[in-house]
This record gives sequence, C-alpha cells and structure tokens, in this order.
Amino acid sequence: MNHAGNFKKRIFMTTVGVILCAIAVGFFKCSQFGVDPFQCFAQGIWGRFFENKTAYGTYYTVLSGILLLIDLVIARSCMGAATLVNMFLTGYVVDFSCMVINHFYAEPGLPVRIVFLGIGVLVMCFASSLYMTSNLGVSVYDAIPIVISEKRKLPFKFVRIGCDLLCVIIGTLSGLLPGVGTLITAFFMGPLIVFFNHSFSEPFLFGKEGGSRIS
Repeated sequence: MNHAGNFKKRIFMTTVGVILCAIAVGFFKCSQFGVDPFQCFAQGIWGRFFENKTAYGTYYTVLSGILLLIDLVIARSCMGAATLVNMFLTGYVVDFSCMVINHFYAEPGLPVRIVFLGIGVLVMCFASSLYMTSNLGVSVYDAIPIVISEKRKLPFKFVRIGCDLLCVIIGTLSGLLPGVGTLITAFFMGPLIVFFNHSFSEPFLFGKEGGSRIS
C-alpha cells in the first residue's frame, strides 16, 4: 500500500469527518427534536447542578477536559489530532451552521424539521465513521465505546447503544427530557456507524484489504 497516500486519505477523512459532524449537530439543533445522547447527558448535568454557576461553554470545556484525562489513561490509543480538533473546533462550526440554517429557515415547519433531523442523524453517523476509521483520534466520548468494544471483545454497535442509552438515562434523571431525535440516535448511531464503515470508510481507506478496528 502507498503509505503516503494512505496518510493523506486519513488526514482528509479526519478533517471532513470532524467538520461534517459539527454541521450535523447544527441540523440536529435546528430540527428541535432533542439533542444527541452525549449532549443530553452534558446538558442535563449542567442544568441540574451548574446552570446558575457557570456558562455552558465553560462547563462543556471542563467536562471534555475531564473525559480527555480519563481517555489518556484507559483509551490513549484512541487519542490524536482529531480529538483536539473536535474539542476546539466543533463548537464554532456548530454555531456557524446553525446561523446559516436559521438564515434560510428562521421558523421551519414540521416537515422541514423532520428533514433536518434525518440529515443530522445520517451525516453525524457518516462523519463519525470517517474520522473513527481514519484512526487519527476520536472525540473524548467516542473513545469510550471503542475501547470497551476492543477490550471486552464485544460488537461496537451494541456497546455504543449501551453507552448512548446510559447518557440518555443520566440526562433524563437530571431533568432534561429526551426528544425523538435523542432516542433515534441512541438506538441507531452504533449500527449506522458500522454500516458506513463497511460500505464507504473502510473501502475508501483500505481498498480490498479491510483492516477497520470497529465492527
């Protein structure tokens, strides 16, 4: 295999994956059908314990930093350039995508919101597949189901569903009720990521050689 060409593909997949994932979150937010499972967890905890004490942006950065420290202990192999890009770039891209979407659809009706939700779910899963397969690091949350799957020899899609459902449960108990979009992503992100791994990301990066770490 051409290792230089392979590395260029990995850089491309990481960059495009992170940006698309942030754009997907923008569509997700504009759909008004609830946040993704990790945001349900993060926003639920913030609303219950920290809303009157600190801004959400500051709290989220601290939370990501804590998860990063945990990942450096239990999932160091999953850390990389994409991890830092996710932490520091995603928020800005999400804000920009929301601004653009709201410019064209200031008050979207139900059919448009449903389309936004579908776009958000599919693009988020496709984007996650890209930067996970590129193996240049994943987000601080995505690393957790990956390392559990690898160490316990369990199918990633089921571990991901379990982690997402745990986030939803904690967020709900903290007072943030999940929306339809939250439940859809909790049950389908894992299987959809695996689908995009096999149908696009692995063939694009490895050709017929395969070699993905997530199955």
